[in-house]
Amino acid sequence: MTVGFRVLPRTRKVGGDVVERFRSLPVANVSDGMSRMTAGGSSLRPMHGGGVLAGPAVTVKSRPGDNLMVHKALDLAVPGDVVVVDAGGDLTNAIIGELMIAYAKKKGVAGIVIYGAVRDAASIRAGSFPVFAAGVTHRGPYKDGPGEINVPIAIDGMVIAPGDLILGDDDGLLCVPFDQCDRVYQAAKAKTDAEQLQMAKIQAGTNDRSWVDAALKRLNCEILE
Repeated sequence: MTVGFRVLPRTRKVGGDVVERFRSLPVANVSDGMSRMTAGGSSLRPMHGGGVLAGPAVTVKSRPGDNLMVHKALDLAVPGDVVVVDAGGDLTNAIIGELMIAYAKKKGVAGIVIYGAVRDAASIRAGSFPVFAAGVTHRGPYKDGPGEINVPIAIDGMVIAPGDLILGDDDGLLCVPFDQCDRVYQAAKAKTDAEQLQMAKIQAGTNDRSWVDAALKRLNCEILE
């Protein structure tokens, strides 16, 4: 097959049970469960009106400004999939708009991530279909390729393999590697449970703040009374 112009099969993906377990966890806590070493970049923001993104990745590597392979990926996607497009972060041309989103919704796709630009921003913002992108432009895409489907991609250093778990909320986007989901879930769930307990103590006025002065003392901070 020609490197740069190929469509590959996806050989594995996270199951629906895994997706549902993660759906209720804040992306920030999942990030903490991955030692805060993974991120999709602060430029990727939710463009929709609100709602969680969660599902296995169908990956697309596209020439900046071109969406031919994105169309093919939408044809291949099955209900629950998240189409994740590395379009180089270029904002010159929009990769998707409301027509492609309508098609994705009709197919049962769980969401779309564009490391690039979108258009029809008002329509996207008025809906709840999850769309994450790096920016907005009115200029439309080309449809000539090249591009690749179901190959490893990277967004701001975050590597995404086909079938990995994609999560997104108002704090941003995150990929959990396929073979790390169980371990990351346990850490993120423990973090969430601890935060809920801490919030209850804050509301009750019993939150322990002694760690602040302990940390300052350890760092030899001088505090004048």
